[in-house]
Amino acid sequence: MAVFNLKENQTTVGREIVAGMVTFMAMAYIIFVNPKILAAAMGNDLFPALVLATCLGAGILSILMGLVSNYPLALASGMGLNAFLAYGVILGMKVPWPTAMGIIFIEGAVITLLVLTNVRKQVMNAIPLDLKRGIGVGIGLLISLVGLENAKLILPSPATLLTFGKLGPESLIAISGLLFSAWLMAKKIRGAFLLGIIFCTVVAVLAGLVSPPAAWVAGIKPEYFKTMFALDIGSALRLGLLGTIFAFLISDFFDTMGTVVAVGEQGNFMDRDGQVPRLKNILLVDSLGAVCGGLLGCSSVTTYVESAAGVAEGGRTGLTSVVTGCLFLLAVFFTPIVAIVPAYATAPALILVGFLLISGVRSIRWEESTTSLPVFLTITMIPFTFSIAKGIGYGLISFVLLKLLTGKWKEIHPLLVVVALLFAVDFYLS
Repeated sequence: MAVFNLKENQTTVGREIVAGMVTFMAMAYIIFVNPKILAAAMGNDLFPALVLATCLGAGILSILMGLVSNYPLALASGMGLNAFLAYGVILGMKVPWPTAMGIIFIEGAVITLLVLTNVRKQVMNAIPLDLKRGIGVGIGLLISLVGLENAKLILPSPATLLTFGKLGPESLIAISGLLFSAWLMAKKIRGAFLLGIIFCTVVAVLAGLVSPPAAWVAGIKPEYFKTMFALDIGSALRLGLLGTIFAFLISDFFDTMGTVVAVGEQGNFMDRDGQVPRLKNILLVDSLGAVCGGLLGCSSVTTYVESAAGVAEGGRTGLTSVVTGCLFLLAVFFTPIVAIVPAYATAPALILVGFLLISGVRSIRWEESTTSLPVFLTITMIPFTFSIAKGIGYGLISFVLLKLLTGKWKEIHPLLVVVALLFAVDFYLS
């Protein structure tokens, strides 16, 4: 395990394994949700193939991230990106799904080029430290919102946008799991998040809300490989789809940036200047995730904010990601077992991770309004728009405008002006 430098990172093999398991369980919903979203547009007959592609994409890229970057960052098909691909591009624009996967491949290739030329790293390092901290806090609110929704403690409302959910068996199990996990955290017992997920799942099975799997092992048939290498790059390059490629590029580019900042802050990976060592390695693997997603046919594979659950459990090295990746690969054969973990079982972990991420708000300097107001907009717009990229966009645009209007243009990195303009174009087109 010398490759992961466990001693230097003050961790152990056991701790990393537990952290990897927690990250996997927090992300496992993607094994079924991503195929369901894509199959609605690509055809229900492709659902088994999409399950296989989703597991392979998450498994291969998570392992690669662990080995190349030595950070506990796991990857899978990005939520939001997959919905836009399915409903906005394939169904909405009537684009054949092989062409849509070609769009993902091209977008990933462009981002990879930006990484290799250090542009992506320079943009990330140009963002002020307080804005980076605001991104982490905003993601904390977003991931808490997801947890509360999974627990059915909040529901959509046409009158008030959100409302309190009625207490039912699922929400009561989630609340009990939250209290159990919080108690374990307070007692500083390792594995609090994992034990909380297991606790909720067992209670759900005993309560008859979740049925034990009829079969423990799933078989793989030749038709499960239908989506692999079926992309159409030539059709994706036509002029009418350039705006779509740009939209995916902006979203993928900044979603990952926000995730790396949030997880880096929580795991104390950032230095005093708010920069993450070996950042280029992280960004390179992430950009290859989009390329891989297009090749496999599972939409863009990107770094997951649920990685913060593993970091909160003590994961500090790439071994955590390798464990998560191996579990995704094993899930290809054990999908019936993975399916018994309900969304509300992982809700306590997500809510508590949100709590840990929000604590970064205390480090933000609020006295300078031309910086703190953009920070505030970033924090609020990430959960309100349900988009990390959109929240970052609002923050950067307001930061550039306020600095210019108050004559503090010297505080603006030139790259931020370019990025703010690109976000303005993206907002206008979307």
